[in-house]
Amino acid sequence: MAKYSKKADEKVEEAMHEMKEGKLKTGTGKKVTSKKQAVAIGLSQAKKEGAKAPKKKT
Repeated sequence: MAKYSKKADEKVEEAMHEMKEGKLKTGTGKKVTSKKQAVAIGLSQAKKEGAKAPKKKT
């Protein structure tokens, strides 16, 4: 598995908790139900804050 910065790891963990509580939303306002989607959102938020995270897959 890829190694991310501690900040990115914390953001992903935070997103996973929000998803499990039903509070995590997509950009369009729908509830996130997929673990993969929660991880992607966490990494995206971490990248916006300048954390070391992998590039977006296309």
